[in-house]
Amino acid sequence: MAIRLGPNQYGKAEVRLVRVSRATPRHDIRDLTVSTSLRGRFDAAHVRGDQSDVLPTDSQKNTVFALAERDGVGAIEDFALHLADHFLATVPAAEGARIEIDEHTWERIPVDGRGHDHSFVRSGRGVRTTVVNVDGSGADREVHVVSGIKELTVLKTTGSEFHGFFKDQFTTLQETEDRILATSLVSRWRYADTKVDWDKAYDSIVALQLERFAEIHSYALQQTLYGMGQSVLENHPEVAEIKMSAPNKHHFLVDLSPFDLDNPGEVFYAADRPYGLIEASVVRDDAPDPGNAWHGIPGFC
Repeated sequence: MAIRLGPNQYGKAEVRLVRVSRATPRHDIRDLTVSTSLRGRFDAAHVRGDQSDVLPTDSQKNTVFALAERDGVGAIEDFALHLADHFLATVPAAEGARIEIDEHTWERIPVDGRGHDHSFVRSGRGVRTTVVNVDGSGADREVHVVSGIKELTVLKTTGSEFHGFFKDQFTTLQETEDRILATSLVSRWRYADTKVDWDKAYDSIVALQLERFAEIHSYALQQTLYGMGQSVLENHPEVAEIKMSAPNKHHFLVDLSPFDLDNPGEVFYAADRPYGLIEASVVRDDAPDPGNAWHGIPGFC
């Protein structure tokens, strides 16, 4: 029986980078969590313990800090591409690079009706993400960019129903024509190419998803997710596909009858677990092959 090394990669996970721009008295702040990973001809390190081809993960961490200072950050997609290309040009044994970046948004604290020049408060409107996979270089260079948002918590107090579902001998759930619908959305979309205004596209895609969540009269969270994804693809030809993962954050009406109190849909118990988990992909018929685009991105169907 032959034994061989299978797919492998290594890198530095969750490098915390905060970059402050002090070019003017009105400062800007970028708060990122960067994870780097290299794959390629690293068999000797695994099989024989020979580290001669291995760039230490500590060096990868230092590279993140150095390039952020020397070249700036810009859109997280551009920074991820810059890091990937740098590693592939620097490490002879590396054949592919995966860079994942989460951006934590800070908003200016309002003072006298204006955002303060150098004081900020953490935003609660989700975490912007990107995962960039680059394989090869030159004419054979293959690039995939998957961007998105996570921890985007949304809720609607009506306009959601759930009934007519399949029932078996263990079904106890009651049908409802009016319920709270809430979720903490993870949404990631794959770009067809890299000729994109990343910041503009991100803002528009998130806004579209929020609008559709609010507008759709939902008969199921599945229907809501499909409508959100459909709207993104209809309005953004640069997006090849979108994947969404949405835990159903259940809110149960509290029975107050033992206390001789009515509860006309006003007091709820917010349950954190267990929860329904709905996942969906919405894809263009002519979408280019995903290749390694979703490599290393867990949690999607």
